[in-house]
Amino acid sequence: MGIEDKVFKRINFFKGFVTTEDDWNDAERYHVEKHKLHNRAFHGVGVVTGWGEEFRVAPRGKAELSAEIFPGYAIDGQGNDIILWKPTILPINKGDYKLPQTIYLVVRFVEELTDFIAYKQNLDYKGHRRVAELCKLEWTEKEPNPEHDIELCRVQLTRDATALSMPKDPLDPGPNTIDRRYVPYAGVAGGFMEARLALELRMLIEQARKTFLSLSRDQQVGSASNVAQAMITAGMLLETGNLGPNNMMGMMGMLAELQQDVVSEIEATKPGLSAKKDFSVFKRNVEYLRDMADEGQAAQAQGNPPPVEKLLDVVSYQSKGASAIGNVVRVAAPVRPVVVTPDEPLEEEAAPAARIILDNDPGWEAVKVRSEPFSATLNVNSVNWTLIDEIDLLDKESEERHAFTIREARDQYRMRQRLRYPDGVTVLDTGIAHEGGYAEWEIHNVTPNVDLVILRRMDYVRADYECEIYCEGNLIGIVPCPGDDRRFRWRNWPFQIPAQYITKDRLRIRQVILTADRDINFFHLWFYQAL
Repeated sequence: MGIEDKVFKRINFFKGFVTTEDDWNDAERYHVEKHKLHNRAFHGVGVVTGWGEEFRVAPRGKAELSAEIFPGYAIDGQGNDIILWKPTILPINKGDYKLPQTIYLVVRFVEELTDFIAYKQNLDYKGHRRVAELCKLEWTEKEPNPEHDIELCRVQLTRDATALSMPKDPLDPGPNTIDRRYVPYAGVAGGFMEARLALELRMLIEQARKTFLSLSRDQQVGSASNVAQAMITAGMLLETGNLGPNNMMGMMGMLAELQQDVVSEIEATKPGLSAKKDFSVFKRNVEYLRDMADEGQAAQAQGNPPPVEKLLDVVSYQSKGASAIGNVVRVAAPVRPVVVTPDEPLEEEAAPAARIILDNDPGWEAVKVRSEPFSATLNVNSVNWTLIDEIDLLDKESEERHAFTIREARDQYRMRQRLRYPDGVTVLDTGIAHEGGYAEWEIHNVTPNVDLVILRRMDYVRADYECEIYCEGNLIGIVPCPGDDRRFRWRNWPFQIPAQYITKDRLRIRQVILTADRDINFFHLWFYQAL
């Protein structure tokens, strides 16, 4: 057929043409290769939506370390059709891996010669009359190569694993749960969207949509509404498979132009907002985004598609810009009124005035990423802080002694996480998370009229929420937790209760999550005072 010469050749019959097996195989190969070319060019790589059960993966049971894979249709990087016709069970043999580690469930296209025949009249005439197109399912420790393998799920497998389970939050799966975040999907007009890039885009779009809607609604920045609407449209294009590498640079360039309008409007009409440090960060990242989008579109015009790493850089700049303007919105938000339940009257009427320790303070920023154990004393900004108490979450005695409880939550669950701090140090810890409602606990050994700091070890994979902090029924203030980190996930998040609120030697603290569709987690609590 001449594929090696990059020329498609159809077979051409004529009177007297004597065909051989090579002619017939070439004729068949022509159609196969043309079909594979069509798949690569028009449908991309990954699972095809709407066929069968889309290679759904489910755990088998509580006492069985295996998964059940349901029928589906996928296309690999060569354009092969991969079809699973009936459910298949695939066990995991822990002895095959050096645990703990991430393993991948992949499906790949395979061919098998079938229907062998040998003619008795002439034994030289024999062979297989058919080629069966099959698929092979396999657990592997190697990261899938979409040229041959289609990832159906991945599992962070631990040594003590006895069964697989479905994650409570599909965007934040834990150990020994089925992680489908990186499954590629085909059928897209925009081209193949690498799974890591698609995940980053989804999270960015959700973050930016809320931020710019808030900027438009709460701060009356009209041009921000255009950005929010563009983010909604981008999300629709992504979910319908019409956003891919070929048109992504153009979309990001359009978003950069719309955000430049926001920059101009804030500088002209909102001097209070434009004076914020985070606004200059937002402005700078919009400029970077515009430049990178222009370069990317120019390269595409010359026939050079942008590599995945370049597209990830563009998403990163957009994400940093959205986080920065989000901080501006949160800082500029009006102070919430004091809310007190009838059984918790205010001891004295006071506006929330807590100094919330967050960003831009080098001392406390260093504490946030500290990986070594916290000692009896902590020196921050030349102030000595003394450890007066701590709570070890999921330690029954520690929780009961401090009356730790979670109330009115829509959902809560326990976790065991082996994660890294930004310096690369891995720490194993157990904790608890809840969505909605509030958590309460007591702090003992308190010295009245002395500043107190609470440090909370947390999984920073999905933050961007706000909490209200109450001390003995008094609303101290609102603690924002902006940003996220999906690689180095441990943080020690601090907030400070000023001395005027410290009136007893035993304090009751309440932390109320304000942000919808977010859960808040606790792994350890430390309490320090500036004694």
